[in-house]
Order: sequence, then structure tokens, then C-alpha cells
Amino acid sequence: MHIIKNAAAGTLESSDIYVEVAPGQELVLELTSVVMQQFGECIRKTMMAVIERMGVHHAHIRAHDRGALDCVIQARLETALRRAGKDS
Repeated sequence: MHIIKNAAAGTLESSDIYVEVAPGQELVLELTSVVMQQFGECIRKTMMAVIERMGVHHAHIRAHDRGALDCVIQARLETALRRAGKDS
């Protein structure tokens, strides 16, 4: 999948995550979270699994987590990527 435009999904409400996707020269994942110390690495692994499954190699992804569950993280990221991308 090629990222061709900016897109976003989610909200900044409690128990949600706001994901922004933009075209990039390399894969960059920026993550901020209210539970970063406890779950930051798990959130990052969940996001990387979605990114790899969708075949994204060049994108700038920014995520602002407010305590979202894994299923919400996966859904928001996939939605943002689909909005921003074009299947190759």
C-alpha cells in the first residue's frame, strides 16, 4: 500500500486513539499515550502488526492514545491508512 495523501481517524476522547497518516520517505511512527509507561511497547507492537499486514513501508504516522483497547487501535489505524493510501 502506498500512502498518497494525509488522513486521520479517531478522536481525543477517553478510551480512544487519534491517528494521523501522511506520506513519507521512510516509516516513522510517533506515539504519545496517557498509559505510555505501562503499555507503550504493547501499543507500538499492535500498530506495527497492522502496518506490516497492510504492506505500508513509507509513511509518517502520528498517534495520540487516550487508553484505547487493542481492537480500537487496530481499527483506527487501519481506517486512517485506507483513507490515506492506494493499494499497489
